[in-house]
Amino acid sequence: MLKQQARLLTTIAIALDLLIVFGSFLTAFYLRRPYLVNRELNDYFWFLMLIMPTWFVALYVSQLYASLRTRTTWSLLLSLIKAYTVAGCVSAAAIFILDPHTFSRMLFIWFMALACSGIVTAKLLVRWILAAIRRRGLNTRNILLVGNGSKAQEMRSLLMQHEFWGLRLLGTLTNPDNLDAVVQFCKQNPVDEVVFCLPASSMNRIEQYVTRLDRLGVTSRMVLDLVDFPAHRQEISLFHDTLPMLTFYSKAFSASQLLAKRCLDIAGALIGLLLLGLMLPLVGLAIKLESPGPIFFGQLRLGEQGRPFRCWKLRSMVVDAEQRKQGLIAHNEMQGQMFKIKDDPRVTRVGRFIRKTSIDEFPQFWNVLKGEMSLVGTRPPTPDEVVNYEDWHHKRISIRPGITGLWQVSGRNQIQDFDEVARLDIRYVENWSIWLDIKILCQTLWVVTLGRGAS
Repeated sequence: MLKQQARLLTTIAIALDLLIVFGSFLTAFYLRRPYLVNRELNDYFWFLMLIMPTWFVALYVSQLYASLRTRTTWSLLLSLIKAYTVAGCVSAAAIFILDPHTFSRMLFIWFMALACSGIVTAKLLVRWILAAIRRRGLNTRNILLVGNGSKAQEMRSLLMQHEFWGLRLLGTLTNPDNLDAVVQFCKQNPVDEVVFCLPASSMNRIEQYVTRLDRLGVTSRMVLDLVDFPAHRQEISLFHDTLPMLTFYSKAFSASQLLAKRCLDIAGALIGLLLLGLMLPLVGLAIKLESPGPIFFGQLRLGEQGRPFRCWKLRSMVVDAEQRKQGLIAHNEMQGQMFKIKDDPRVTRVGRFIRKTSIDEFPQFWNVLKGEMSLVGTRPPTPDEVVNYEDWHHKRISIRPGITGLWQVSGRNQIQDFDEVARLDIRYVENWSIWLDIKILCQTLWVVTLGRGAS
């Protein structure tokens, strides 16, 4: 019954958000209509069909359709900012690709402002209404806590500190082995859920607890007081809906966040490939005139968890650059498993320019579109580099590599120790979020515009 109510509320929330988005566009259109020459609402039908699912996905991956009961106002606003940024970037990219000349910029700005303010107001209002209802004793869950360990104390503290969640602590039983006392308490009090905070030694009684409480129609939950393993996220799930499985993740990536990252990658890749197509005739001719050979250079690199792929760039070196590399190893300025020299004699004059402006990396947008790379990630290494990795270095290739990353915007032409590069990459892996990607992309644009950090 509770799940059905939650699904109903989620459906209503989705419908309300889409109605706000639709209404915001109509309002923006009619406010700007006197300034739109020879443009009718039908001319923007394609945009409406795009922004509705875009906003839904952005709000969904920002976890704004999960329960707002335990969300702080700041956390809610931060999620709304993330959703607004993702939806805005995708919409702007679509306009840039499909209708760059006639789509009104002010119409887009008005729409985004109205949609954002409308959804923020609606979310905060709904949250305030639900909190007010819970203060009146409605929409609450009565909790019985069973346990006496540190996890039980932590659970009790959380429930007491956040009464506005609507989770009322009816009582605490410190003896988890006295099942009769638990059952008797539930019979005498309006208990909705029993939360067990059990040590590993009491796990053999789980079936008895669940069976007895199930007969009373009381929900059971368990906070497992197990050994603290070094993992970023632990998850209990059913494998094939049959086998219970406890998973320890080395990195805390959620499916919704990864979906948002992929949408951002596709939008960015399409824009990048469009710009590459515009530049290619001139840049390709310059490469050919200075140094005979192919315009593109494909090198074998290792991607996520060591998956091999061919990484593409505009050729910035002489054709036999790979053969000449062995003779330059003694001049390597990097310490560790990475090769770089400041004035590489293999780089052509055109190559120095396209490297300085990062134009040489534009073909990698094709790798991004194929899913081999991401806009933001870690630097993809060559196989001969990975052969000499220490164990801790391998974590930097546990995710999809990127065109740009944390170490690129941290002054890559000044970092001369591969261990420092690896530490920056691992910091990115351990602290990743879609918001961090957007921040790094903005920093990359700034670095490239100023011509800093390129090699």
